[in-house]
Amino acid sequence: MVHLGLGAFARAHTAVFTENAMLASGDFRWGIVGVTQRSDTVVQQLAPQDGLFTVAERGNGASPLRVVSSIAEAISGRDHPETVVDRIAAASTQVVTLTVTEKGYRMHPQTGSLNTDDEQVQADLAGLPPQTAIGQIARGIQQRARTGGGPLTVLSCDNLPGNGELTGTLVRAFAAALPDAESGPLVAWLDANVTFPSTMVDRMVPATTEGDLNAVERELGLRDEAAVVAEPFMQWVIEDSFAADRPAWEEAGAVFSTDVAAWEAAKLRLLNASHSMLAYLGLATGKATISDAVGEDAFRTACSRMMAEDALPTIELPPGLDGKRYCAQVLERFANTALGHTTAKVGSDGSQKIGLRLLTTVRATLDAGREPRWAALAVAAWMHHVASTPTTELNDPLAAGLHAVLPVTRSAETVVPALLGFSSIFDGELAVHPGFTDLLLHWYRLIDTHGLEGLRNEINHG
Repeated sequence: MVHLGLGAFARAHTAVFTENAMLASGDFRWGIVGVTQRSDTVVQQLAPQDGLFTVAERGNGASPLRVVSSIAEAISGRDHPETVVDRIAAASTQVVTLTVTEKGYRMHPQTGSLNTDDEQVQADLAGLPPQTAIGQIARGIQQRARTGGGPLTVLSCDNLPGNGELTGTLVRAFAAALPDAESGPLVAWLDANVTFPSTMVDRMVPATTEGDLNAVERELGLRDEAAVVAEPFMQWVIEDSFAADRPAWEEAGAVFSTDVAAWEAAKLRLLNASHSMLAYLGLATGKATISDAVGEDAFRTACSRMMAEDALPTIELPPGLDGKRYCAQVLERFANTALGHTTAKVGSDGSQKIGLRLLTTVRATLDAGREPRWAALAVAAWMHHVASTPTTELNDPLAAGLHAVLPVTRSAETVVPALLGFSSIFDGELAVHPGFTDLLLHWYRLIDTHGLEGLRNEINHG
């Protein structure tokens, strides 16, 4: 199998599940060809170690250090895109998985389809060696069709609703944008031979620090530059719609479901939404880590109430998932001080995240005739983060555009309407909704004027 996006999460989740499946089933055919997307750092780390790396679990119930061996090859997609296409096209490859983050899908912000205005997408369409994940998949499938590689399953593992359907839509959009002589045959082969199941993945995997590497070295007795740190918990829910063979992931604890969408909605609008809320509240009040932020009683209360009062009433939970228990478990996982998950990292790329994590709940709550008080707090905290962070320091693909619409003098009265008018994030109806606007103004003023003490008083007593 080929995996696009060989970051820390993929190594601590997909690689571990795949190795566990091989160990449990005795079927050892499923070595992973891992592809990095933006740099070759992970390739340089793994190459001297024959693809071996350590997973260090941290927190209650953590297992001992583990060396994972499921990565058979690591490739820099930036430097060797033709090799990536070859690996996807190979008859021995039956599954392509990907974790390239929201921005890696190159979606158009308004249409949700492939952004064919993106310069790199245009280069991929023009026939240059593909650099985008969608371009690599499409070109790999195109070559596979020519060489008789056989059916293929493409399995997105990113935090996007309907990630399988979305990936299929983007790959087909890429194919449709090719010249007619290429487009028709490729789309026909795709429809007959490729499936795009949806998945929901969950494991908290913070960026590995020098301190983490030193701790692994002391424990392992060897220096492992590719080591990753993760919480003990991990989950994978997969739609059972495969075009070809696959690892026995169910023997490693994965759940195969006909309703992945319900699992996705619960995670995005409960766990991921709370993660973002804590990140932006933490950034506004000097909390360096998520565990620091959830350790603030007022912020923990705000998360609990957002999940209970805004999100849960507008979500249809999958069978067997206890909403209250899940929410309590989320907050306990966030409190894991051993992970050191930074608010800055979790708060990055907010323009790509708040729509799915927070605005969906805002809209649903407003449609139900209720006030999205707590989700609005999280959005206001994001707005404050955008407005108070210099453009060069704002880790967001839309940083320049966001700052371009902001006024020189920044207050609730100027920032909130300016950002609400940013149509790549807020639709027209939501942008002018008076109730939502009033909530944002209220929370932004509180954050901007009264800081942590003001938030404590309002959340606990307001």
